[in-house]
Amino acid sequence: MSDLNAWLKRLETRHPLAIDLGLDRAARVYARLGHPRPAPLCITVGGTNGKGSTVAFLRASLAAAGLRVAAYTSPHLLRYNERINIGNADVSDQQLVEAFEIVEAALGQDSLSYFEFGTLAAFVLMAGAQLDVAILEVGLGGRLDVVNLIDADAAILTSIDLDHQEYLGNTRELIGFEKAHIFRAGRPAIVADPDPPDSVLNIAKAVGAQLYRIGIEFRYARRSGRRWRCTLPDGSHLSLPDPTLAAPCQHRNATAAVGALWALRDRWPWSAEALNAGIATATVRGRLERLARQPETWVDVAHNPEAARNLAEWMSARAGTRRIAIFAALADKDIAGIIEPLRLHFDAWIVFDLASLSARAMPLDQMAERVRALVPAKCAVKTAHDITQAFKLADEAAAADGCILVFGSFYTVTEALKYLG
Repeated sequence: MSDLNAWLKRLETRHPLAIDLGLDRAARVYARLGHPRPAPLCITVGGTNGKGSTVAFLRASLAAAGLRVAAYTSPHLLRYNERINIGNADVSDQQLVEAFEIVEAALGQDSLSYFEFGTLAAFVLMAGAQLDVAILEVGLGGRLDVVNLIDADAAILTSIDLDHQEYLGNTRELIGFEKAHIFRAGRPAIVADPDPPDSVLNIAKAVGAQLYRIGIEFRYARRSGRRWRCTLPDGSHLSLPDPTLAAPCQHRNATAAVGALWALRDRWPWSAEALNAGIATATVRGRLERLARQPETWVDVAHNPEAARNLAEWMSARAGTRRIAIFAALADKDIAGIIEPLRLHFDAWIVFDLASLSARAMPLDQMAERVRALVPAKCAVKTAHDITQAFKLADEAAAADGCILVFGSFYTVTEALKYLG
């Protein structure tokens, strides 16, 4: 097949399970591919939230130092090509098709999920791109995620919270256990969560990783004048610009990126100038992104309780205007946990239907009833069958001086970005 869309449709249906955790099948195919290492220097980024932003800080800082960098992230928002960025450009359809053909030829009797197949294709593309550094975002968990086939030179855990409990366990201890298995013996393990589960620290000790914690070995403090201070383990410090990324947690994510780069400082041309440039310019779509329209409109991929708490913190720091939520989440998400921190921050909620986008969608009326039961009685909750109707209702409710926030799922944000062009 020469068409990327045809390949993607095929990959969506050829494996019996959409998510099939385990490394045996992928490891056999990876071996038949010749164990392609994405780059001489690899950094793995795992965690519940903040992975995409941390990858962006790493990529921008290393590129500012003059290195050839690639990043593998997921999921994508508008085009599959976004998942593999090499030298600050998303790979082309033709590059993806050629990589898919290589993986297909190595399958043998094994079957791979959509994510596994795409990840091995990413390794193939990166290995042939003459890179200095590859940054790899874990898809789900860590221990059994195909990204964990790569023995990374450093690993970052951004945060640990409840999400994907059906695969990872229903406590932070269990989820931390799964995610911390990206750590490697003798290599830096950066833990950004301010209160990590004991399982994370125990695994770091058990495997013999070089553990660094944000708030202990690395500390950060915001300062006036759009600058902040990052203190390093040797007692020195960096004065850095505020991130362009807006969420309050971005200083912590940036510190995690700085931590990994400091721990690897003998493997790249460490410089404060590169870090300043990287943190100031790093961007990633869908993370508290303001869109060019009126009324004021933001999108955010907050789809679990921790992300919702971060969103609530950001909203609490903003001057009060009439606020309208456009919200849609999948049925397997913690709807109550997402809404609870935000229930008092909106004057109205527009709930729209994801049924045409995912089999995991909750029926629209059921989702609306869940929202009504969780927000104040005076707060209007309306339904929309698609994003066009959702924006029409939200614009009417916000009027000219209000603010609209679209959140709840990657699908939700994707629909908003497509609608607004």
